[in-house]
Amino acid sequence: MTVQPGESRLRLAWYIFAALLAVFTYFYGLDSDHIPKNGDEYPYEHITRLTADSGKLLPLQSQLIGQRNTKPPLLFWQGIASTNWGQDWTLWHLRYPSVIYTLLTGLMVFLLGWKLSRQPETGFLGLLAFLAFFNTYRYGRPFLTNPPEVFWLFLPFFVLLYWRPAAFESRFTVPVLIGISIGLGLLYKSFALLAPVGLALSLWYLHCRNYRLAEFLVKDAAKVIIASTVSLALFGLWFALDPDPLAVWKEFVVGENIGKFDPQNTSYLGKMLWGTSSIWSLALALISNAGLLAFPVAALFYLAFKRRRQMEDREKLLWLWVITLFVVFALPSQRSSRYLLASMPAIAVLCALNWHRISRKAFVVSLAVALGVIAVLAYFSVRLQHELGNDRLYPAAYWLLLAGTAALALLALFRAELTRPLVSVAVILVLLSLAAFMRPFDGAPGNYDAAAQQQARGKDVWTPCNFRAKDEGYRFILPGSKAHGYRDDQGLAVAQLAGRYPLFAVQVPLANPALHDIACTGCKIVGQRLDMRSRQSTAEMKEMFLHGKVFVYLFVREYLIEAPETGQKIAPIPANEGCR
Repeated sequence: MTVQPGESRLRLAWYIFAALLAVFTYFYGLDSDHIPKNGDEYPYEHITRLTADSGKLLPLQSQLIGQRNTKPPLLFWQGIASTNWGQDWTLWHLRYPSVIYTLLTGLMVFLLGWKLSRQPETGFLGLLAFLAFFNTYRYGRPFLTNPPEVFWLFLPFFVLLYWRPAAFESRFTVPVLIGISIGLGLLYKSFALLAPVGLALSLWYLHCRNYRLAEFLVKDAAKVIIASTVSLALFGLWFALDPDPLAVWKEFVVGENIGKFDPQNTSYLGKMLWGTSSIWSLALALISNAGLLAFPVAALFYLAFKRRRQMEDREKLLWLWVITLFVVFALPSQRSSRYLLASMPAIAVLCALNWHRISRKAFVVSLAVALGVIAVLAYFSVRLQHELGNDRLYPAAYWLLLAGTAALALLALFRAELTRPLVSVAVILVLLSLAAFMRPFDGAPGNYDAAAQQQARGKDVWTPCNFRAKDEGYRFILPGSKAHGYRDDQGLAVAQLAGRYPLFAVQVPLANPALHDIACTGCKIVGQRLDMRSRQSTAEMKEMFLHGKVFVYLFVREYLIEAPETGQKIAPIPANEGCR
């Protein structure tokens, strides 16, 4: 079917609008304490803040037991730079470089899709798919190592494929530039990343020599050696510049890297074949990382196997990168979906190149699930407004967003010719709706008022904690306070907490927000706020999913309480109780 010029311009305008919407979605709510993220953000914030306070870039500083040189310094230096040495200490300033890295990776996906297909629409399809992947959204915005890691590790393969064959034939310049790119990635995450990258580079060069090993050794092996040497030299600067390189060796090389091969009181083979850290869970991560687009991605894997003999070289090279990452990261005992995030740009490009081949049924399932998510958000929004007795908790614009997302998903669902162009945009709107659902938790209902914040300023405040360094997040909630964590799974009553801490926070279920156990003479409620708990236990998750106890284990009311002055000293926090 011939596409008319007017229709082509209209479609191009639509994709440009969709790309701008995706950019807005990634910046929207970036300062939220409740964005989808990983708990590692808390210790990274802690190390960055203390290192900035020291006035020196090295050595890294930390009060966390056994967690100082947990990662190379580049992420922490990035945070120091973006916050002006801690002077602009906000979540926005810490996180916006992550979004820039993610969007730059998306730009590479766009350019590669356009280049390989010679159609800008394919580039847009890849870009939108990449930004619609849930784990791109989850890990591509917080203050984590993943956004820069994905960018710097995918950049060498982008260069080789985009400027092929000239980039492949370059004997020195391109290998050196590739080495610099890899080295920056290593300085964000680990020298161990050179294993999958170096192996994938070798396989790419070997593939382009039609797997003639002798020819590869003569013409290309030196290029891989140059790139590897340059990257390791860059990583080695950490040891050269750090005044305590022995600590770097013990804490990072031995503890953080070699320790990942420790099966932790079980057999290596057993952990590989069973459980949440098995190779099967890692294989599933290649699909589950895509979130609502998991169904088209699963179809893509099936298509790749079916077309493996007819597949073009450009696709084979991208699949080599994906497979290499999986094989290498299947070797350590600790296996996580995050380790495969660097494969998602390649998967997005592969999706775009095969968008027309993927069965419409896969997209339909994604749209149906997206509608289900919107329905759940609407239900919880109504319930929250009812529980809080606040009909204005969510403004009209929020309900229009939910209605518009549902309408777009339904349009894509029932109009076959619109399914493929609209599906990623519908998923991105679901991500935006999720962020909008969280906004009350970061507005007035989710924050202590000015009087409570002033009361806590400059004081020690003990806060509930279920993850290492989670109390670091309270330094944004109670600016100027000195937050400390206490384990929230000890079952301590308010009176017991008051016997230990002069100023502390306690959480109670939103379904029953009364402090019935406050039996504490002289205790004073300084402030209160709405919050969401994270990291529920398996039993609590079952209660939420099977019995609907979301307003018991997920949504909570938090009180800031001042204990009476008794003159007694605060009992020291036992080593196994605190969150340090």
